[in-house]
Amino acid sequence: MTANVFTIPSSAPFADTLAKGLIAKAGADPLALADTVIYLPTRRAQRTFGDAFARALGGAALLPRFKALGDADEDELLFEAEALDLPPAVAPMRRTLLLAAMVRRWQGGEMGFAQAAALADGLAAVMDEVETQGAKLSDLDGFVPVALAAHWDRVRTFLLLLKDAWPDILAAEQRISPADRRNRALTALAAQVKASRGKVIAAGSTGSIPATAALLKAIAERPDGAVILPGLDRELDAESWDTLDPGHPQYGMKQLLDRLRVRRDAVRDWDGARNPQRERVLREALRPAPTTDAWRAIAERNEEGAIAEGVVGISLIEAADAAEEASAIALVLREALEEPGKTATLVTPDRALARRVASELRRWDVEVDDSAGRPLSHTPPGTFLCLLADAADAGFAPVPLLALLKHPLCTMGGNGAAFREKARELDVLLRGPRPDPGLAGVRKAIQREREDADEAAKARLSRLLYWFADVAGALKPFETALGKREAPLIDIVTGHLQAAGALAGADLWKAEAGDVASRFVAELLEAAPNIEVNGGAYAALFRKLASTKAVRLQRGGHPRVAILGPLEARLQSFDTVVLGGLNEGSWPRAPAADPWFSRPMRKALGLEQPERAIGQAAHDFAALSAGPRVVLTRAKKAEGAPTVASRWVERLSQLTGGLGLRTDERDVLKPGLDYLALAHGIDEAGMATPEKRPAPRPPVAARPKKLSVTEIERWVRDPYAIYARRVLRLEVLDPLDAAIGPLERGNAVHKVLERFVKEHPGPLGDDAALTLVAIADQVFAAEGTPKAALALWRPRFANAALWFVEQERVLREVRETSLTEIKGLWKVTPGFELSGIADRIDILEDGSAAIFDYKTGKPPRPKQIKAFLAPQLLLEAEMLRAGAFGDPREAAALVYVWFSGGRERGALEEVDLALVPEAVARLKRYIALFEKETTPYLPRLRPQNVDFTGDYDHLARVREWSLGGWEAPEE
Repeated sequence: MTANVFTIPSSAPFADTLAKGLIAKAGADPLALADTVIYLPTRRAQRTFGDAFARALGGAALLPRFKALGDADEDELLFEAEALDLPPAVAPMRRTLLLAAMVRRWQGGEMGFAQAAALADGLAAVMDEVETQGAKLSDLDGFVPVALAAHWDRVRTFLLLLKDAWPDILAAEQRISPADRRNRALTALAAQVKASRGKVIAAGSTGSIPATAALLKAIAERPDGAVILPGLDRELDAESWDTLDPGHPQYGMKQLLDRLRVRRDAVRDWDGARNPQRERVLREALRPAPTTDAWRAIAERNEEGAIAEGVVGISLIEAADAAEEASAIALVLREALEEPGKTATLVTPDRALARRVASELRRWDVEVDDSAGRPLSHTPPGTFLCLLADAADAGFAPVPLLALLKHPLCTMGGNGAAFREKARELDVLLRGPRPDPGLAGVRKAIQREREDADEAAKARLSRLLYWFADVAGALKPFETALGKREAPLIDIVTGHLQAAGALAGADLWKAEAGDVASRFVAELLEAAPNIEVNGGAYAALFRKLASTKAVRLQRGGHPRVAILGPLEARLQSFDTVVLGGLNEGSWPRAPAADPWFSRPMRKALGLEQPERAIGQAAHDFAALSAGPRVVLTRAKKAEGAPTVASRWVERLSQLTGGLGLRTDERDVLKPGLDYLALAHGIDEAGMATPEKRPAPRPPVAARPKKLSVTEIERWVRDPYAIYARRVLRLEVLDPLDAAIGPLERGNAVHKVLERFVKEHPGPLGDDAALTLVAIADQVFAAEGTPKAALALWRPRFANAALWFVEQERVLREVRETSLTEIKGLWKVTPGFELSGIADRIDILEDGSAAIFDYKTGKPPRPKQIKAFLAPQLLLEAEMLRAGAFGDPREAAALVYVWFSGGRERGALEEVDLALVPEAVARLKRYIALFEKETTPYLPRLRPQNVDFTGDYDHLARVREWSLGGWEAPEE
C-alpha cells in the first residue's frame, strides 16, 4: 500500500500552504473541509492554522476540525485522550515530591529535600524517556561494563530498585505515569483513526515519539489520509542522508520515515511556492561534517552566484554584548512595522534577551510580551510568597525580613503606606550587627533600644513594638512549622499560606499572576500529603517549584510583532524573522549533564543520545532561516566573557566566506542598514561635560557652630562630610547584618578599660591581668559578641592585658587620681564651641595632668599630627588648660595607648606638646574661614588615601568628577 506522505518545504509558509492546498483539493464542495480532521503538534498550532484557513477562504466558512496531539517537548499530553477511558496521570508536582523522597532515602537522608527535588526532576525526565522510547530499566540488570565508575554502579542499583518500587507507588496513588498515559492514548487513537470515516490529516509533526509515529503511520495508510511533514529535504545527496548524525536537522525526519517505512523518494511535495535557492544554501551550510568537501565542488563549478542569490534576505549582526544585541533587534522589529501589514518576530530561547528587547521596544510605545511568560517566582505574588519562605528559613534575619515587610503586597489589611513606614522604622532600628535569631530576637532588639531611649523615643518605639507584635503573630505559625528538623510538608505549606493570608490578604490572588499563584499553591497542597521535608530546605524547594510555573500576561500587545521561543514559532510564518542569541550554549543549548544515565547506560537501553535535542533545535533553525527576510544576531560577549558563535552561524559564515562572498568590498551577510551604529546613535547623548567637584556654600546661619574634637579631623579632610551631617542633617546608617569588626572591638575595649580604671583605682595585685580579662568577658557577653569574633578577640585581649597592667603599675606611681570618659565643652571663639570626651585624664602629683586616648588600631603618625590631620589630643590639651574638663590644668603629657594584642602587645606613643599652640591657631583660622559664606564645603580635600571611601562620597558624586584624578586645593 502506498503511504500518503507529503512535505511542505521550509521556505514555504506551512499553515498557508496547507490551507490553500486543502481548499484546492476540496473543490466546490463546501462540506468537504468540515468533514476533515487535522491533527497538529500543539494547541498553539491550532490557532495559527485556524487563522490561515480563514485568510485563504476570505471570511466565514466551515473549517476543518483541528486537534492537538501534544508535542514531545511540551508538558501537554494528548488532548484527545480526555475522551478515552484511561486512568489519570500522576500530577507532575506530586511525582517530583514522591521521587525526591525516594532519592533522599537512597542517600540516607543526608541530602536536603530541595537538592533531592532537583535530582527528582531529572529522574522524572529519564523515566518518561524510557517509557516513551519503549525501553525497560530491567535491561540494566546485567549491565556492568569494566569502565563503569562506582557512582554509576550505585545509580544503576537505585534505578533497578525504582523499577520495582515505582509501580507500587503509582498503584497506591491510583495513577499512571504521564508517558504511559500518553502512549496508551496515542495507541487508542491510532485504532480509532483506522476505524473512523472522513478525511484525516496529520500536519507538522516530526513523530519523535514512537507512539506518535505509529499514529502517523495509521493516518498515512488510510486512502483518505495524509501526513504532511515540515521541511523534509528531498534533495540532500544520498551519501549525506545515509550519514546523518543526531545533531543534523534532518535526522528526526529520517527516523520518522524509517518508522513509517516510507522511502524518501516516495514522499511527495504539497502544493505551494518555495525558495529553492534559500533551501540549497541551508542544505549546504548544515550538511553532515563528513560530506562538507562538497563545498569545493561549488567553487569548481563557479556556482558562487547561486549561493549568493540564496543568501539574499539573510543578514548577520554580531553585537558587542547582550544590551547592544537587544537594541539592534528592537530596531529591526521597529523598522519592519514601517511597512503596513507586515509582521515581524524575534525567536530566541534566551528569555533574558527576550525581556531586553521587549523593554527596548517600549521606547516607541510598542508593547509586546514574551510568549513564554514570566516565571511565577518573578511576579509580585510569587516574589512575596518566596520572600516569606526565605525570611522564615533565615530565622527572620534583618535583610530577608525587611525585604518581606517592604513588599507592596504586605499590608496586613491596612494602609500600605503606613505599614511600610513602620517597616522603615524597623529598618533603621535593625541596622548594625544581627540580632538574636527568630521573631523573639527582633522583639528583643526593639525592647533593648526602647530601654536606652529618651521619653519621646520610648513612645515611638512602644508603638513600633505593638506593630511588630501583630506582625509576629501572623508569622509565628509559619516559624513554628519550620522550626522542626523534619516536618510534614502539608503542615509547612499550611503555615506558609496562613502567614501569607494574614500579611497580604485577598490582594495576593488578584490578576493573572495571582490566579496562577492560587492554582500553584492548590497543586502544592494536593501534592504535599505524606511527604516530610527538612525545614531548612523548604524555601529553596518552594522557589524551585514556583519558577516552573509560567505567568502569561494578557496585555493586548502589538498585533504585528511577537517574541517567541523556538517551540512557539514552529509552523508559523512572518515577513521578518530575527533569530537572536545564536551562541553555543544558548542556541543550541549544550547537552546537560545527566546524573542518572551515562552514555553507555543510554546505549544499553536503546535511548537517544543527548545530541538528539541539538538536531531538533537545528531543524527549528533551518525552518525559521528559510523565511523571506531573516536576521541572525549574537553577542560576542556574555557577562563579560567571550562567547562562541552558534555552529549554524559558523557553518554559514564558513560556506560564504570560503566562496569569497564575505570580503571588505562585498559581504553578503552584512545587513542593508548598520543597526549597531543606529543603536549607538539612539543612546548617544553627545559630548558630556565632566562633572565638577560640588562646592556647596550654605548661609552662615546654617553652618555648624559646634563640633566635637573627633569631627575636626573630618572637617579638615572632608568638609563636605560635615556639610552633609551638620547642615543637611543626614545621618549615616549602619548596614544591615553588619559584620562585627574593628569598631565594635574598639568600643568594647574602651568600656573594659574604663571599668577597670574606675573599679580598681588603688595598687594592682598579682591577679590584676586576670581581673582585667574577667571584666572583658563580662563586657563581651553584654555586647552579644558572636563566638566566632570572640575566638579571635579574647586571646588578643589577654595578651594586651598583661602589657597594660605592667604600664598601669608604672603610671599609678606618679598620679593622684584618674578620670575616665570626661565630657568637656570649650568656647573657642564667641560663635563656635568645641566639645569632646577624653578617654582618660590622670591628675599628677604636681597638679598637672596627662591625657590618654585608647586605640585598638594603629595611632596616628607624627607627620599626620603635625599637619593638623589628627589634632584630637592637641585640642584636648587646650581644652584642659581652658577648664573645659573641670579645673584648669596644664597638660604634662599627651599619650596614645595602643592596645594591640598582636605581636606588639601594645605601646605608649606620646604627642609633642609644642604642637598645641599651632593646632589651636589653625583651628581658629579654619573657624574664621568657614564663617565666610564664600567658603565652600569641598569633598575629599585631604583623604587618608585615594582608595578611601567616605560616608558621603556617593552624595558628593565623587566617582563622576574624580575619574581623571583629583587635586587637593590649597587650604
